[in-house]
Order: sequence, then structure tokens, then C-alpha cells
Amino acid sequence: MKRLSIIAPLALTCSAPAIAAPEDAISQARLEADVAKLVAFGTRHTLSPQTDPKRGIGAARAWAEAEFRKTSKACGNCLEIVLPERMVQGERVPTPTRLVDVVAIQRGTERPNEVVIVQGHIDSRASDVLNATIDAPGANDDGSGTALVLEAARVLSRQKFPSTIVYAALSGEEQGLLGGKLLADYAAEHGWTIKAVFNNDIVGGSRGSDGWKDDTHVRILSEGPRADSTDALRAAQRRFGGENDSPSRNLSRWLAGLATGDATGLEVRQIWRADRMGRGGDQLPFSDKGYPAVRFTVAVEDYEHQHQDLRTENGVKFGDTIDEMDFPYLAKVVRLNVRGLAALAAAPMPPVATVKAAVSTWTDIAWKPVDGAASYTVWRRRTDAPAWQEKVREGVTGTSVRFDGVRGDDWFFGVSAKAADGSESPIASALPGGGFVPVASALP
Repeated sequence: MKRLSIIAPLALTCSAPAIAAPEDAISQARLEADVAKLVAFGTRHTLSPQTDPKRGIGAARAWAEAEFRKTSKACGNCLEIVLPERMVQGERVPTPTRLVDVVAIQRGTERPNEVVIVQGHIDSRASDVLNATIDAPGANDDGSGTALVLEAARVLSRQKFPSTIVYAALSGEEQGLLGGKLLADYAAEHGWTIKAVFNNDIVGGSRGSDGWKDDTHVRILSEGPRADSTDALRAAQRRFGGENDSPSRNLSRWLAGLATGDATGLEVRQIWRADRMGRGGDQLPFSDKGYPAVRFTVAVEDYEHQHQDLRTENGVKFGDTIDEMDFPYLAKVVRLNVRGLAALAAAPMPPVATVKAAVSTWTDIAWKPVDGAASYTVWRRRTDAPAWQEKVREGVTGTSVRFDGVRGDDWFFGVSAKAADGSESPIASALPGGGFVPVASALP
């Protein structure tokens, strides 16, 4: 067999579904109106009133639910609204408190158990994480993410997709990622096969407190070693590789490729950390369960306008207010989310693949078949390359290939699945822990 050669890195490693572009229907005016409405609740602190019709977390949740129901009515009741809840108590919740997520489910037409989640947290806070009475407008953190979720539901619900999209406004993020844990548990209890989680937290600003402005990039954070790893997996990765090939990391690579195909959008700056230094977000409870999950966040944070009481000191204004936001920038982040959600909801699951190449002059790659796949593509990259470089076999209709004359020590391989309409999944690494399923699910 002819030896394989390296070609230039590919910028785009997916195919979008052959449907009208839902991202073109995004409304910046609606986004601004949604954030303004969220700010008008005064505070959305998790410990704030739950029965006041105008102020507090209860009023905000009721409004978000009403928006989902309005969207559902417009699409012929295509959304199922659910309100997962539990009682919580802990270091940041000193008294038992009712925690509720507001969730809309758009069921897939062919593979409804395959799920893509887009989420933001609806709660807010000021300087003191336990102060539930002071005004905490939470415009960017995370009114921006909540508005993004509502807008994604409005535009994507106009179309049908083979797999399911879940839109979620989460509570309790500021009190310890409580809403993310609640939804991750709900997903596990209902047996969802989660293809991806897009967590959007602080996605509506472009200027930092030091004046640095960047409205051309969005950061996507992804874990490297899997949070659900085991001693056996760590031992296998030490022998064969895979510590930089978690499904979340490959989801990040895929989104970076997707962004390069949209001249009106943003470039992705991949941050190879589970979250920002010393901090966390609602993608982490999903990663803990082994689900592919990434965080979208602004290219540059403004620390004077998040987690701050409303005040002015030495001429400097503090507080997370709407006037500090950049709505054209937010619209571009929404655009990337919508493109990604549409592509993933149309594509099959990435295959769970394995590679055998030790002490041999050939490489064997095999994978499990996935529902909705008409063919598969095999990819490779050098072990020191940050992105997938080369398609080495396209249109494979079986579930294994052999590459003669290819020594596996020098390469990482991966496999993507393609539907009959050309919609293509992200690449799953043919390495230990590379499958887009929890580690426990991939065990023989």
C-alpha cells in the first residue's frame, strides 16, 4: 500500500447539515431585550425570593419558562418544558432551599436519545456570595448566557433534527454549580446519550477592566485528562496516549474548525483547561460524569463588572450592568453556538474507536458502528500536532481499516461518522478514553 503523506492542516473538520442556516435568524434586539428583562428582576440570587412576581430568582425562572412556552407554541408545541428540582443546602446555601432548572427539550425525529445541550445560568450574585437582598443585575454573568439559550431555542425550534437539543437555564451556579449538577443528574437518570454540552457563561462583553478589547475571539475551555478517568484508563493512556484527547478536547477542536467557516462570526481561542485558573462553571458536573462538555466565555473578562456590588470607588464604577455589554459580540457568540448545535443535532454520534499498532509496521483501526452513519472517515495527526491534520480514508462503510507501512508510534488516529446528507460528527480519538461516552460505558 502507498505510504501516507502529511498534508496541510485542515481548518474545518465537519460538514454542516444541508438545511437553511438558522443562525441567520438570530436577533440582536431580542438578545438585548432579554438581558434587560433579566436585569429588571433586581437580583436573581439563588437565595432570593421564589414567590415574588417581580423580584428575585422565582420571578426570573417563571419568565424564562414563559419564554420557552411562547417559543414552543410558535413551533406547534415542539418543545417539552421540564423543571428539574431538588432541595439543596451547603456552605453557600445555609438553609434548605428549593433549586429549580428551567429546561426545554426539542426531541429528535430519528435518534431522540442522542442529546446536545446548550445552557447558561440564570442566577446572579454581588460581592458577598451569601447576600440575597442587594441588587445583583447579572447582565453579563450570566444574563448573556441565559439570553443566548432563549434565542437558540427560538431559531433552532423552527427546524427539525435527527437528534435532540436541550435548552437549559440553570440555577445555583454561583452557589457551587448546583444547577449544572442537577441537570447532569437528570440526564443520567433519563439515560440520555450526551453528544455535547455547550455551557455559556459570561459571553456578552469584549472589553476588560484594563481597557483591553477583543471582539474577534471567543474562548472555549475544555478538559484534557478525563474527569471520570480510572486507574486502568490512566495506565492505558500512559502506554498508548490519550491524555490530550478527551471528547471535550476534541469537541473544542471541532468548534474551532467550525468557526473558521463563518466569516461573519468569531475565531475560537482554545483554552486547554477545564475552566479558567482556579475557577469553575456548569460544564464541570457533566465532565465529572464523562459527558463531552466545554465552556464558551469572552475573550477578555472584566473583573470590575462581575461578582461586584453596584458602587463607584475612586472614579471607577463597579457592578455587572447592561451598559458594559457588547451586544454585537454576544450575537456572534450565539451564532457559533447555533451553528454548532445544528451541526451536532444533524450528525451521528462520533464512533468509539481503538487502534492496534504496537511493535508492527502496520496500523489497525476499528470502531463500533453508530446509528445514522452512512460512512466513516479516518483521520490522523502527528503526536505533537494540536489539531487533526489529515483525512487518510474517506467513505469507509465498514468498521475497520488497516494501513500498511504506517508505524503507529508516530501518529494519533481518530474516526468521524457521516450521515447520508453529509452531516459529520466531531472526531473521536482512537485512543484510551477517546470515546464520546462515559469511561464506564466504554468498558468491554
